[in-house]
Amino acid sequence: MSRLTAWLLLAPTLLLLVLVFLVPIGWFIGGSLAELGTLSEIWEEADAVLFSGAVGGAILNTNWIAALVTLLVLLIGYPMSYALSRAKGLVFTAILLCIVLPYFTSTIVRTYAWMVLLGRNGLINQILLGIGLINEPLQLMYNRTGVIIGMTYVLLPYMVLTLYAAMKAVDQRLLQAAEGMGASPATVFLKVFMPLTLHGVIAGVLITFILALGFFVTPALMGGPGDIMIAMLIEREVELTYNWPTAALMTIVLLTVTLILYAFYARISDQGEARR
Repeated sequence: MSRLTAWLLLAPTLLLLVLVFLVPIGWFIGGSLAELGTLSEIWEEADAVLFSGAVGGAILNTNWIAALVTLLVLLIGYPMSYALSRAKGLVFTAILLCIVLPYFTSTIVRTYAWMVLLGRNGLINQILLGIGLINEPLQLMYNRTGVIIGMTYVLLPYMVLTLYAAMKAVDQRLLQAAEGMGASPATVFLKVFMPLTLHGVIAGVLITFILALGFFVTPALMGGPGDIMIAMLIEREVELTYNWPTAALMTIVLLTVTLILYAFYARISDQGEARR
């Protein structure tokens, strides 16, 4: 396929991307910053906003929650991906359906489902009370615990499917060679299989962290007053205070960090493709 043909095939997608993403966000950021005046005035406003206590706290919360969720998703997702890569037939279909099927419903619906499960009178508290592990309902919602649980559940498939692709690309002959040389199954897994899937781990971590940075629905519904994330702060500035310049400045920060991380993700993905 020639380069011209490839660009012609990509043209509709690129045009759609420009119309529904680049133009609106450029209009929003450009128009909002124009209200501030000159470049020096924009810089002064940026310094005041980005180093304020509210924004600084939101940025710290966002990074801490995103990092913790990414770690949990990796710890849960790696063994799930390994099981999926080894499964066949109906077992493979069943595992894959459990991972993908919830995505036929919206994030809001899935978040409300967790709110039902985690509430003071929810199923989890009722089970724990019924078997005598607790004497009173646990506070599993409207705090960081609820945010972590909800975001981990929503973001888990991204990690699992990314790792699954990396694991399926592993040359089985290398594993067989290690076994033939007398390595135990644990040694084969730790010394051969895991290093060969490291690019998948890095790619999964990056894409999960990127998505977690801009998460809005789950923290807004299940979080408490101390769990404000940067996307929630942007929404409040736009919807409640109509302070679009401040929202635009925070959007630039979030977009810049996201693009940098995505560049790393794309590089890791390219390296993974080169190994195949």
